[in-house]
Amino acid sequence: MMEIQEVLTLRGKQYGNFLRLSQVAQALKQILAEAQCTPLDPDLQVSLDMICLKLARIANGDPYYADNWTDIAGYATLVANRLHQHHVIEGGQTT
Repeated sequence: MMEIQEVLTLRGKQYGNFLRLSQVAQALKQILAEAQCTPLDPDLQVSLDMICLKLARIANGDPYYADNWTDIAGYATLVANRLHQHHVIEGGQTT
């Protein structure tokens, strides 16, 4: 089993400096929060938050690490699938 410091070292190589990564992720989330006109359903909000984190990891770390790109597609697909399965009425609420 890997020691925690080994894990942190590996993540640092993959995603870059954690403080900088956190700043980028929070800045992206803030931009979206300021642009948002209506509250989002929890799954939409979590997906956007996770996509911001993955974008920050790409920008701050190894942009060729495919898992981040796959994760972005996955979070977007989860939301799209739910929206396609339910009729969305005015105001963003689902029926």
